Amino acid sequence: MTRTIAPSVLPETPEQRDDPEFITSVARAFAVLRCYRRGERALGNKDLSYRTGLPRSTVARLTHTLTSLGYLEYLPDSEKYGLGIGVVGFGQTYLGALDLREVARPLLRDLAHEVQATVAMAARSGDDMMLLEVAHGNPTFALGVSVGERVPRGTSALGRACAAGLSVQAREKRLDEFRQAFRPRDWPDVLRGFREAFADFETYGFCFSLGDWNKEVWGVSVPLDCGEPHRMMALSCSMPARSVTREQLIMQIGPRLKLTRDRILQGMGV
Repeated sequence: MTRTIAPSVLPETPEQRDDPEFITSVARAFAVLRCYRRGERALGNKDLSYRTGLPRSTVARLTHTLTSLGYLEYLPDSEKYGLGIGVVGFGQTYLGALDLREVARPLLRDLAHEVQATVAMAARSGDDMMLLEVAHGNPTFALGVSVGERVPRGTSALGRACAAGLSVQAREKRLDEFRQAFRPRDWPDVLRGFREAFADFETYGFCFSLGDWNKEVWGVSVPLDCGEPHRMMALSCSMPARSVTREQLIMQIGPRLKLTRDRILQGMGV
């Protein structure tokens, strides 16, 4: 019996598909753009079909349209598609209008050097967290991430804190939506991680990811609530697992991260 593999980039949820106001063709076009990962220059229609679960005929029409609009670029040598210059414009426009980054940048940099870690600010983007600002404070541990990259929402401290900062009702709704992105056999572990993170948040005011996303990295994260429920963000502090203990995260790193968060909100007048 052939086993069906769940798409890694879900174009739309069943609820969205049943929404008469929801335009699935738009969602599917953006799903194609979200397929690209760090270091990937090009993907073919077969790759994009596999990652989205969409028929190759549908993907072919989407890539043709996105190429015509400048959001993809056709590469004749490989007969595949790379991201086009059009997507850069979206990111630069968004980041340029985000005053929060200007306030946060020096504070993240100070904390990164103080605790010799990588400190990041991120917001939810689909099934992932997108990094909006990153500061590296340890020259021997420059966690290989930069602005614009994504980290998994289910296993990263950032993703867990972003959910923990919501109301209980909003948390449950978000988890129910998020479940659609996982294979049934993987979801129990992801859900367990969220439940433990919520309990940690109630106890300490921050969440952990102790090797769950990257076995060599331990991190702690706090929600960053700027007063807009649909734009809940998070801050994280990550360091080599070998150089820190859970007790240090609880007693030293976590409280400093919370203080940095509070200073950012104060700078934003929140």
